[in-house]
Amino acid sequence: MSQAEQPLISHLVELRTRLLRSITAILLVFIALIYFSNNIYDFVAQPLLSQLPEGTSMIATDVATPFLTPIKLTLVVSFFVAIPYLLYQAWAFIAPGLYQHERRLIMPLVASSAVLFYAGMAFAYYVVFPLVFGFFTSTAPAGVTVATDIASYLDFVLTLFFAFGVAFEIPVATILLCWTGVTTPKSLKEKRPYVVVGVFVVGMLLTPPDVFSQTLLAIPMWALWEIGLFFARFYVKKEDEEQQESTEEGS
Repeated sequence: MSQAEQPLISHLVELRTRLLRSITAILLVFIALIYFSNNIYDFVAQPLLSQLPEGTSMIATDVATPFLTPIKLTLVVSFFVAIPYLLYQAWAFIAPGLYQHERRLIMPLVASSAVLFYAGMAFAYYVVFPLVFGFFTSTAPAGVTVATDIASYLDFVLTLFFAFGVAFEIPVATILLCWTGVTTPKSLKEKRPYVVVGVFVVGMLLTPPDVFSQTLLAIPMWALWEIGLFFARFYVKKEDEEQQESTEEGS
């Protein structure tokens, strides 16, 4: 076996180990939470249940839905709960290839990624869901009884959870773009009008087709981009930024 193949195989073995540990962590959390699967679904369904007219409730249209839907939610929640450990595994995999000063810069980003993801989910649950479901239930035509299927509801809220969780990672993405030299804070400032339009387009694509969800995702994305732009200054070497700016001016 050549010397070039040995490092590749060792990296693949290390990657497999990290993936197996991540999957094991998710399964362990799932086993711990499966007994409370119905309680977890009740908690997630509360924003809609609180907006339903009196005397109505959610329904299950398939035979196995009352059993499978809470289990599916519990599995997804297990993944969300294990995110800090998953990010740690990713960090442990890439850390040996980084310089000491790079490790000091990346570690705060890894930690903040988990915090921002949870913040996005919390924002969706406590701010977006009450407004969206209140709007939907109040605009139902006369004579129409709102009785949402539990499986459809789960797909809807998981989409919003994921959209807002990922959207709240914008500061990390902005910092990484500047840190890797793809762009500079000055260049990003000049592109602010395009970013404003872009976040509303992304909000339209990632959320259900209603203006409330789109706006409630777009505005926080814009604010988080501004936060990332502010902190990106500390992740760009001054000489690198000046060199890139001089190159852009020369071109």
